[in-house]
Amino acid sequence: MIKIYHNPRCRKSREGLALLESKNIEFEVVKYLERPIDFDELKGIIDLLDISPINLVRTTEKIWKENFKGKDLSDSEIIQAMIDQPKLIERPIIVSQNKAVIGRPSANINLIV
Repeated sequence: MIKIYHNPRCRKSREGLALLESKNIEFEVVKYLERPIDFDELKGIIDLLDISPINLVRTTEKIWKENFKGKDLSDSEIIQAMIDQPKLIERPIIVSQNKAVIGRPSANINLIV
């Protein structure tokens, strides 16, 4: 089943959700600010995205700038920062079986659905 990791307050995330809804396909919405993602789940998503953890971080967020910017962090520490501060996670993320994309722009979603 397709999952969308969604933040309802984010315009791009809402656009991604609308795109999925327009396709009339079954999917699960994961509101990751309400139901936190654990380390293994986030690591698995990063592996499916085939990116480094830092590439999933919203580095322009105030939380990142004030607490992490300029620090030499390991991949595990970056993942843990996103677990501790889920607002740092880029969104939306769409996962379909063994593939995943960041839905920015929302047209990226068409690559896996």
